[in-house]
Amino acid sequence: MSQPLLRFIDPERDGAVFFATLRQRVDAYFKAQSLDKHSDKRMVIKTIFMLALYIVPFLVALFLHPVSWVTVMLGVLMGLGLAGIGMCIMHDAVHGAYSRSHKINKLIGYSIHLLGASLINWKIQHNVLHHTYTNVVTHDEDIQDKLILRFSPHTEIKWYHKIQVVYAFLFYSLMTLYWTTVKDFVQFQRYYKKGLIKEKDYLPDFLKLVLGKLAYFIVILILPVYLFDCSWLQTLLLFLSMHFVAGIVLTIVFQLAHTVDETSYPLPDDLGVIHNNWAVHQLQTTVDFARDSKILTWYLGGLNFQIEHHLFPSICHVHYPAIAKIVESTASEFGIPYYHHPTLLSAVQSHLQALVKFGKLPHPSEAIV
Repeated sequence: MSQPLLRFIDPERDGAVFFATLRQRVDAYFKAQSLDKHSDKRMVIKTIFMLALYIVPFLVALFLHPVSWVTVMLGVLMGLGLAGIGMCIMHDAVHGAYSRSHKINKLIGYSIHLLGASLINWKIQHNVLHHTYTNVVTHDEDIQDKLILRFSPHTEIKWYHKIQVVYAFLFYSLMTLYWTTVKDFVQFQRYYKKGLIKEKDYLPDFLKLVLGKLAYFIVILILPVYLFDCSWLQTLLLFLSMHFVAGIVLTIVFQLAHTVDETSYPLPDDLGVIHNNWAVHQLQTTVDFARDSKILTWYLGGLNFQIEHHLFPSICHVHYPAIAKIVESTASEFGIPYYHHPTLLSAVQSHLQALVKFGKLPHPSEAIV
C-alpha cells in the first residue's frame, strides 16, 4: 500500500507571496555578501574536530585499555562526537548543503554509518516525511508515539502518559541504541509496505542495510575484543555510554524544535489536504532556541535554527544565524508567527510543558490543535 500523499493548499495565497518574498531576500543577501550557500572552511574544521572527537577516544580505549570509569568517560566523548557528526556533518550532506558537489555530499552522508544507522531509511524518514509533513502525525514519524511516549494531541492517550514527563529522558537516552539495533529493520519493512521503497530496490537496499549493520558491530564490538584484547566489560561500557549520551543529545535537540508548547499539530481533511501554505506551516510547527549562543550553535550544527533549516534545507547551517534575521523580519511583516526561545533552559521548559499537556489532553476527537 503506497503512502497517501498530502497537499498543501493556501486558499488566500498570502503564504505563497510571503515565501517568494523571503526567498528573494535570502538570495539577495548571499549575492550582496558574495557568499556560497554551501560550506566553507568553518565546516572543514568542524568536520575534522567531530570525527576526531569520535575516533580518538575509541583508539585510546583500544590501545590503552583504561580502567572502567575512564572507559565510560571516553564513551561520553565518543557520544558527543557521534551526535556532532550527525548534527553537523551528515545532516548537511544528506540535504545537499555541505558541498556543491553531489559526490562529496554523498560521500560525507555515509558518515551516518558511524552511528550504525541506515542512510536509506534516514532519507525517507527525515528528508521526505519529516521535512514535507512536519508535525502531521499521520505522516511525520518523528512525532508519532514511541512505546510509552506521546508527542501529539491526535493519538490515543493512555494512563501512563500522565507521568511521561518523569520517564521521558530515560527513553531518550536509548534512542540511538534502538536505532542501531532494531529500528532500521522495522522501518525498512514499513517503508516497503507503504511503497516508499520500490520493489526493484528492495533486495539491494536490504543487503546494504544488513552489511552496514554487520560492519558497524564488527568494528565497534567484535574487533576490540578479538583483535585488541579488550575485555567484554570494557567494550560494552564504551558502547553503551557512547549511545546513551548520543541518544540524549540528538533526541532533545529534535524535541526542542518541534515538541514544545507553542507548535501546532495540524491534520489533513478527508481529501488529504492541509489548508495552509507549506512555508507558513513550517513556521507554525517549528521553533528556534538559544540563537545567541555561539557555542550551542556551533556544536548543534545550527539545529537550534530549525525554522531556517526547514525553510532552506539546502543552505549550509553556518549561514543560519545571518538569514534568521531576514526570516524573522519578513515573517513579522506578513503577520506570521516566528517562535523562538531565548535560552536552552526555556526551550527545555517548553518541551516539558508539552509532555505534561499531551499526558492530560482528552481523546483525539476532542483535542484542540
